[in-house]
Amino acid sequence: MRSEPWQTAEIPGPVRALTILKPEVAVSAINRSKHPILVVGHEAVETELEDAKPIDYAIRIADSIGAQVVATAHIVGEFIGRGFKKAYWMSILDIVNRLKDPSWGGLDGKGQYDLALFMGIPYYMGWVTLSSLKHYAPNLKTISIDRFHQPHATWSFPNITLKDWRKQLEAIATQLERK
Repeated sequence: MRSEPWQTAEIPGPVRALTILKPEVAVSAINRSKHPILVVGHEAVETELEDAKPIDYAIRIADSIGAQVVATAHIVGEFIGRGFKKAYWMSILDIVNRLKDPSWGGLDGKGQYDLALFMGIPYYMGWVTLSSLKHYAPNLKTISIDRFHQPHATWSFPNITLKDWRKQLEAIATQLERK
């Protein structure tokens, strides 16, 4: 299935994200990665999902797969306040430039990342940063786990409601925790 970008009049080109219709697709891609990273923006703190916030799911996912987290904007304190110690602060442009750099050893010194998950990044910023990674980091797979379709990611949810987004995030976190 080919989803349409959330922002109208944006033309992503011929190579587009595969749409995640079932959480098992994201879980499978995450489980295949050897060195994942999670990039989380401020919208993960500002959005309410019934009884939780997206940042809570980000923490569960990162804990389950042993991923480090790059918190953009001002939200690194939110991770620390929730007891999550593997969060680093970096601007979205800085982390994207580092992910494109083949000589960067990663935050942990273990080399390049093979999978980057994105959540809570404003749509227009996600659009351009994922486009940059698509074109200049060919060995990096990307997953947008935001509620709006990001056609420049390798995989992305379609445009979904907050209720469906919460269900998808819960399913992904739960399945990864069982691993």
